[in-house]
Amino acid sequence: MLFEVWAPHAGQVGLHVEGVTRPMERDPAREGWWRAEAEAGHGTRYGFALDGGPPLPDPRSRRQPDGPEGLSAVVDHSRFPWEREWFGRPLPGAVLYELHIGTFTREGTFDAAAERLPHLAGLGISHVQLMPVCPFPGTHGWGYDGVAPWAVHEPYGGPEGLARFVDAAHGHGLGAVLDVVHNHLGPSGNHLPAYGPYFTDTHHTPWGAAVNLDAPGSDEVRAYFTGSALAWLRDFRLDGLRLDAVHALHDTRAQHFLAELSAAVDALAARTGRPLFLIGESDLNDPRTTAPRESGGHGLHAQWNDDFHHALHTLLTGEHQGYYADFAAEGAGALAKTLTGGFFHDGTHSAFRGRAHGSPLNTRTTPAHRLLGYAQTHDQIGNRAIGDRLSGSLSPGLLACAAALVLCSPFTPMLFMGEEWGAGTPWQYFTDHQDPELAEAVRRGRRREFAAHGWTEAEIPDPQDPATRLRSCLDWSEPEREPHAELLAWHRRLIALRRAEPALTDPGWPVSEPAGGLPDGVSAGVSAPADGGWFGFRRGPLHIVVNPRKRSAQVRLGTGPGEVSEVVAAWRPVELPGADGVLRLPPESAAVLRHGTR
Repeated sequence: MLFEVWAPHAGQVGLHVEGVTRPMERDPAREGWWRAEAEAGHGTRYGFALDGGPPLPDPRSRRQPDGPEGLSAVVDHSRFPWEREWFGRPLPGAVLYELHIGTFTREGTFDAAAERLPHLAGLGISHVQLMPVCPFPGTHGWGYDGVAPWAVHEPYGGPEGLARFVDAAHGHGLGAVLDVVHNHLGPSGNHLPAYGPYFTDTHHTPWGAAVNLDAPGSDEVRAYFTGSALAWLRDFRLDGLRLDAVHALHDTRAQHFLAELSAAVDALAARTGRPLFLIGESDLNDPRTTAPRESGGHGLHAQWNDDFHHALHTLLTGEHQGYYADFAAEGAGALAKTLTGGFFHDGTHSAFRGRAHGSPLNTRTTPAHRLLGYAQTHDQIGNRAIGDRLSGSLSPGLLACAAALVLCSPFTPMLFMGEEWGAGTPWQYFTDHQDPELAEAVRRGRRREFAAHGWTEAEIPDPQDPATRLRSCLDWSEPEREPHAELLAWHRRLIALRRAEPALTDPGWPVSEPAGGLPDGVSAGVSAPADGGWFGFRRGPLHIVVNPRKRSAQVRLGTGPGEVSEVVAAWRPVELPGADGVLRLPPESAAVLRHGTR
């Protein structure tokens, strides 16, 4: 078997296989590369010794049986007995479901999660989006401190466990998406700097030196991360990748790394005949993220839209601290702006940042499904002081309003695990760092961060306490009890409606209307009355209306008597508008109505 490694700074490199180290030779065709042949097969342990040092894991390791600090193991992906033929599921029209393998079940494994896939298929989900599964120190963690971007966390089930999960998901008709981290590696177990210039001091990130995408040696670093992304899609038959914090990928080269990556993924999709896609998490509100490469964009297929989340969150919770301040100041108008233009901050002043932020999205050339819409994510729950979900403070009726706004929006909707039944369990920040000093630093840092916002030290969960992770595991008995069962049925109804009604997956955008109601003859629009008593928008023939107030609302739909022909879905019973064209909407409720005949 041929072993290869890029180690441009090493004077000599040794291949360590099954306890024996032998010298490697420089590859004359590729600068900085070393190669050697050795007898090896599936499961063989190996590593590379640099300049006489101890053997280190392979930067391109596909398996770390003993964790990030141990030797690597050879993986023969052709051995996996795939049971399902899979032709892929595209992103347009999708409903995504973000889940964390370590807390989706108390067992915290791929196999245990696979047993719950019938629930997701019955809910109407199209794609499961896994949070990162690369190896990290310890057993339990969020996964964003992974250190081996080509491998799979062993406690979850390793590479074969991931393959079984993806195969099972495909068997239920579910696509599989994986969250990957290219912007940094974890603080413990990261051996890449020993091999070469994987990082650069030219740029800095919240995690330290930036990944080297534009300094000397960056050609190989870019190929390293592109190769990792393609390996996930190819070897595990994944349908897409979510790219963490792409705004931290600092790159001054003429072709941005994201454009290079999206071109490689599109080429792989053409070769495999499967639709493959990339979803970016970006804090920039930059239309170039999803603009076609031919137009000077990066060519990602979608991006998360935190502006929609913030607008929805402030409308339902009334929170106005931190980055919520600008959205709260605009009330329902902030939500109307995101539904019709994508970004709230599109060049406007951001008080949180103290500067102008974002750039306008061209809604004439950008289909709405290129933005993901959501009420909750791992970030927006787990980065709160006590990891409280919306269900910790909102009534079932307000949770129903959130579901209607997300699942009937023009965006590609995404739910966070347990959201569909209003899970009563929190989702808190937890770690399992094996380095005592690092563990204590994380613990102190977490407490210091929230002490500045008025929280006492005793109120902040200890990330290193195993109980923090256990509290964050879903309680699978909840969906069978009220009020969870009713919320679950509501989510199923809305997702089924999204599948059945072409207007709800139309790539077009609603058109913003003046406050006070929709005028006659308008085929699409958003209405946000000045008193904030209700909020509504149109998707083709459908009116989506929510009333977050604790009192009933009178909603003038802008239609004539009898023009609303059907109550398609309602959280609480409502009657068709009377002769005055006014809908009486109960407190803290939502409804979907049809204008005209089907």
